[in-house]
Amino acid sequence: MEQFKGQPRLPKFAVPKRYDLRLKPDLSACKFAGSVAVDLDIVADTKYIVLNAADLSLVTGSVSFTNRGFSKVLEPSKIDLVEADEILVLEFAETLPIGIGVLHIGFEGTLNDKMKGFYRSTYEHNGEKKNMAVTQFEPADARRCFPCWDEPACKATFKITLDVPSELVALSNMPIVEEKVDGHLKTVSYQESPVMSTYLVAVVVGLFDYVEDCTSDGVKVRVYCQVGKANQGKFALHVAVGTLELYKEYFAVPYALPKLDMVAIPDFAAGAMENYGLVTYRETALLYDDQHSAAANKQRVATVVAHELAHQWFGNLVTMEWWTHLWLNEGFATWVSYLATDSLFPEWKIWTQFLDESTEGLRLDGLAESHPIEVEVNHAGEIDEIFDAISYRKGASVIRMLQSYLGAESFQRSLASYIKKYAYSNAKTEDLWAALEEGSGEPVNKLMNSWTKQKGYPVVSVKVKDQKLVFEQSQFLSSGSHGEGQWIVPVTLCCGSYDVRKNFLLQTISETLDIKEFLSDRSGAASAWIKLNVDQAGFYRVKYDEDLASRLRYAIESKYLSATDRFGILDDSFALCMACQQSLTSLLTLMGAYREEHEYTVMSNLISISYKVARIVADATPELLDDIKRFFISLFQYSAEKLGWEPKQGESHLDAMLRGEILTALAVFGDDLTLNEASRRFHAFLDDRNTSLLPPDIRKAAYVGVMQRVSTSNRLDYESLLRVYRETDLSQEKTRILGSLASCSDPNIILEVLNFLLSSEVRSQDAVFGLAVSIEGRETAWTWLKDKWEYIAKTWGAGFLITRFVSAIVSPFASLEKAKEIEEYFASRSKPSIARTLKQSIERVHINANWVQSVQNEKHLADAVKDLAHRKY
Repeated sequence: MEQFKGQPRLPKFAVPKRYDLRLKPDLSACKFAGSVAVDLDIVADTKYIVLNAADLSLVTGSVSFTNRGFSKVLEPSKIDLVEADEILVLEFAETLPIGIGVLHIGFEGTLNDKMKGFYRSTYEHNGEKKNMAVTQFEPADARRCFPCWDEPACKATFKITLDVPSELVALSNMPIVEEKVDGHLKTVSYQESPVMSTYLVAVVVGLFDYVEDCTSDGVKVRVYCQVGKANQGKFALHVAVGTLELYKEYFAVPYALPKLDMVAIPDFAAGAMENYGLVTYRETALLYDDQHSAAANKQRVATVVAHELAHQWFGNLVTMEWWTHLWLNEGFATWVSYLATDSLFPEWKIWTQFLDESTEGLRLDGLAESHPIEVEVNHAGEIDEIFDAISYRKGASVIRMLQSYLGAESFQRSLASYIKKYAYSNAKTEDLWAALEEGSGEPVNKLMNSWTKQKGYPVVSVKVKDQKLVFEQSQFLSSGSHGEGQWIVPVTLCCGSYDVRKNFLLQTISETLDIKEFLSDRSGAASAWIKLNVDQAGFYRVKYDEDLASRLRYAIESKYLSATDRFGILDDSFALCMACQQSLTSLLTLMGAYREEHEYTVMSNLISISYKVARIVADATPELLDDIKRFFISLFQYSAEKLGWEPKQGESHLDAMLRGEILTALAVFGDDLTLNEASRRFHAFLDDRNTSLLPPDIRKAAYVGVMQRVSTSNRLDYESLLRVYRETDLSQEKTRILGSLASCSDPNIILEVLNFLLSSEVRSQDAVFGLAVSIEGRETAWTWLKDKWEYIAKTWGAGFLITRFVSAIVSPFASLEKAKEIEEYFASRSKPSIARTLKQSIERVHINANWVQSVQNEKHLADAVKDLAHRKY
């Protein structure tokens, strides 16, 4: 048996073809019983059957193997459940006959509270607390519900039967074939599924209402939610029907199942899960309430639904061969969800907002402790950590870069042929490249390998020399050091106008481009602005020499550039400043050029950069902090005055989102007018919850505003905000409040907030929302994390949410001493599931420390900050 231990993959001598699975959950005792009969093809001589199982106990005498054509029932001579590797090894006295046989196993398990495997979620019905039973099997937790070949390449069909209380709704991947009621119990049988991977099998049992609709080709679509919340499912239903229609056209293959159910689950670790035909969601990602949801909530529902439904083709119909190719699933679904959302809601300008995805990918991939898009996975315990910004956001960004390079039509055509070719089977990254190469005639494999097989990305430096543009690429690292990577970079550039553009592939370290045609004196273009990476379609940073940078500042002030390009110039400048390759003075001067900015995505990034700059200044030169805050307040004033506190009749979705973010920023930076208005509106809202004084889009701003003035001696508003939290049953409102509570500056209150997160009043899925601690609370949060680490590791250690505790509390520090202290504390406490996150978080502390030192050494910073702060715009 030793030969099977420690192996990342199961041996290949037995191939599952069909599962006949029966489950009987007991919702009051939180246990379940089950049996599975697996049709197995024995393809090589073996005395062993090796499959996955975890947290299950086998029923004595229930394990047997019968070969078709033989009446002989073989029972294993030895059964070994290897806990460390989550495998079940069955040893038989004789070699198993080649061909199809059936493996029978009876088992029992616990409906756990870890939000993985077959678990329980709690809800209230008529004032009574109840349990529902839910599955979450991705990446490798089907084995916690039934013994199986729990790898994406081991596709099989599934025939599922459930024994459940007769008053409950019981859902699975396929439609119900038969329901037999026997007293308080009913047996529900479902149609057999097409071939699919174990991680996509799903079961949900509980009390639900639903709304339903149909696509034009007769697919029944339903949204299930808690009793009384059916109306909140209507928006997601509308998005789902439109998206299914769109994908049928885009992929040139109809949706493969007869129905699609989408269910809101009160306790859910991820955002949503694409189970075939039965997609499960956090309530915040599926439900939309006209009265109490903000515009940002509406957008989140649309993009998450579009993402999960993309998986019904890309992931479920065509499945990655192994977790190394996870990015194919997630990167692609992320990219195509923007395509669908843009088609349904063009006024949201969602492709401009896609830049937020790119930025998150660039931030994580700028770390030496990043990982390639295609990452070797050697053990199930390592999979959780790669559900990160590299797989999702960098993955989506390189797909966007490739689509932009190949052209939309060629890309779509090739994609459709890829889906047809690999339908109902598995594919690797190279298979997609081969299909795109064949369809476009471009060297896709060669181009893309440089982006998926090595970590990181380049910064392309550009300067004008002797009427030539000189380009150089080197690996960008936020630490400021230089990496070894080299890429094939699709460079696009414009000069003085979007009509004058050039594209080429930068395949070497440096290249020179003769741009006399751009720089003819007749056109006056010698001093024209030059913008690289037009519309930010490429996954790289750009560094301009001082002359080109000042031309771009002028172009921003003169409103010559598109929103995507204004965003890109700002974001690259911030990243170069953090990496100590550009002064903070020059970043602040550039930020000053955005004082009349009104585009949501650009403004949103300006705000998040201002938060980070203020934190670094607080550590480096605290005497400049008041002036920096004054500068930022004046920078946001133009937009804030235009938008005001009140929603305007017929205003855009983007203005509604921007209003909340700008007012929150003004509150954080201590603008008295904003804080007074926040307090006035909050108190009016406390007296009358139906008041229009606090629409959903500005609630977070008001909550953050009142928390700014809370202290140990003035805690009334804190108590009131907790009361609002306790009285609402809308998850979006609860997470809004949790995200505001720790923004105050009193360490005693922050400690109370952190302890509140661990109380029974906060669902364990939501605790991470409260970790956004103010700079004054960093030490308090770190001490708290150490004090509570055992409890945190026990409660969240089995899933990926534990990584959020580490990154949120460790990353904001900015001293080498603190980095050392953190490293020493975790030396004996790190586990494979947090190892990568811990290294990345400590690297961020080092980056912050370098940046602090660089800012302290800037000679003219104080003068520049004072000038910007007191300048009248």
